Amino acid sequence: MSYTEILLELDGASQIAVLTLNRPDRLNSFTRQMHAELRTALDAVEHEGMRALVITGAGRAFCAGQDLSDLNLGSGVSPDLGDLIADNFNPLVRRLQALPMPVIAAVNGTAAGAGANLALACDLVLAARSAKFIQAFVKIGLLPDTGGTWLLPRQVGMARALGLAMTGDALSAEQAEAWGMIWRVVETETLQQEAIQLAKQLATQPTRSLAAIKQAMYAGATQTLNQSLDLEAQLQRELGQSPDYLEGVNAFLEKRPPRFTGR
Repeated sequence: MSYTEILLELDGASQIAVLTLNRPDRLNSFTRQMHAELRTALDAVEHEGMRALVITGAGRAFCAGQDLSDLNLGSGVSPDLGDLIADNFNPLVRRLQALPMPVIAAVNGTAAGAGANLALACDLVLAARSAKFIQAFVKIGLLPDTGGTWLLPRQVGMARALGLAMTGDALSAEQAEAWGMIWRVVETETLQQEAIQLAKQLATQPTRSLAAIKQAMYAGATQTLNQSLDLEAQLQRELGQSPDYLEGVNAFLEKRPPRFTGR
């Protein structure tokens, strides 16, 4: 498929993919077309056997959320936002968290509304020092979506989540890091380089192990301790039969670096 609103780079040598939201004139805001292209791109990332994914934005913003002009608000007919979310944003969050590889958000500028929560739905977030996170929904009479009401309280606590959601105030990258909302702040000019470097590092790790870590930790947010213990045993049983586990053990015993293949 040819893309018009995103860019997709697949590096077969390093087995990493870079997906760029590419509507810089509209601050990379979402349209239905962009969602369709994202679905196809994520299929390609998984089908081509990539072992790490970086998501970033073109230009001066990461993503400004939903492009309101794509909703035909001037037609006099209010769009069904529930359908828009159920058909596009919710499947995107579920897909990112279910991808059997680490997903890194490289937040290069403003991440607002659904764009902020897209970043938080990724596994690791690197943010440029100039980046800002804005739960802008309240400014147009809405509530956080794209997983925001689930992600924010778990990452920053209920008091801060309510404050961010109810005021719509911008949160700096440094404050987001201090609150535990993101993994790390980096210098703006080195963001892309550091995100690619992190992706390459993760792509050399045991990919099935990383996927199991994602599965267990995300499931743990809504499970009892006993359920999490059972899931750990199940996943550990599966990983214990993998070639990468055998390689890791042999490398440890032979006192050499492991050579993981992702199997």
